[in-house]
Amino acid sequence: MNLSATLAAVVLLGGAPTAASAGPPDPVRQELHQLVTADGFPAALAAVESRSGRTRNLAAGVADTATGRPAPVDGQVRIGSNTKPFVAVVVLQLVAEGKVALDEPVETYLPGLVRGDGIDGRRITVRQLLQHQSGLPNYTEFLPLDDPALLHTYFEPRELLDLALAHPADFAPGTQWAYSNTNYVVAGLLVQKVTGRPLAEQITTRIVGKLGLRHTYFPPVGEQRIRERHPHGYQGTADVSDLDPSWGWAAGQMVATPSDLNAFFGALLDGKLLPPAQLAEMKRTVPAAMWPGARYGLGLVSTPLSCGGLAWGHGGDIPGYETRNAATEDGRAATVAVTMVPESEEAEAHVRRAVDTALCG
Repeated sequence: MNLSATLAAVVLLGGAPTAASAGPPDPVRQELHQLVTADGFPAALAAVESRSGRTRNLAAGVADTATGRPAPVDGQVRIGSNTKPFVAVVVLQLVAEGKVALDEPVETYLPGLVRGDGIDGRRITVRQLLQHQSGLPNYTEFLPLDDPALLHTYFEPRELLDLALAHPADFAPGTQWAYSNTNYVVAGLLVQKVTGRPLAEQITTRIVGKLGLRHTYFPPVGEQRIRERHPHGYQGTADVSDLDPSWGWAAGQMVATPSDLNAFFGALLDGKLLPPAQLAEMKRTVPAAMWPGARYGLGLVSTPLSCGGLAWGHGGDIPGYETRNAATEDGRAATVAVTMVPESEEAEAHVRRAVDTALCG
């Protein structure tokens, strides 16, 4: 179908302005309109929070290309690698409790588990896992994520780790930076071993419940549908909203709304989840080959803003959805979600630009 022809009006929570009250064009509305009409995303959602705490939820495009139903404001989306900051926070909470040490080898907590060609858990620290400096190969490089059957296949976390360990190390621990989802699978296993409880429960108890994130969850085993109202996600023309996210696990399994992501990152920067010492460790960054100016901390990415200063967030891609988000220490926050993984670097840059516009516009 012609998405431009069926583009739903961008919706502002509380109602769109009338002709009599309309002021200057809203820059975030314009960005979402461009993401749909120029970049071809079926839908684009945004949640924006100002310094004063005012929240705006906007949406453009269609929730379902088959029906042309308008995209819902603040609908649930799969957040992919935005799962990683949740896992990192749990690990750092365990550090604060004296149960984990950042510069202790992984071997201390998962004896004999991390072994392979050039891979030795006795030489990889917990910090290097969280900062993507372990050298562990990225297991998702060996998964055919364009295979529809794989998207409905259940994976145990150990299967994901074994897939990575069947390949040689990318580099010696601590010598380079390279994004690897395997790092967070190991971090998730570490959480479970140290606490004796499931990772999903730890995230739910320690973060989701504590902050009252009513629309955020870690899907349980076997759950393939998104629970609440949501825009459908697409891979090409295929609707991939329903899938088994177990292949993402600690690296990318969660579901949330844009406003819940803003609340999470805002609370994190505000010191509501970590003591000052652990938050400072999380914000100690190294250069990261993600996008211009990006630096990676412990599950947290800093990005320079066009209006000056830094914003902190992460971002996530999973078949059907991309989320880009950032929050500032003065209380601003923005999350933009689109319902297809960008097919070009230019389109991905436009999603990030929408976040920058929301924070600086």
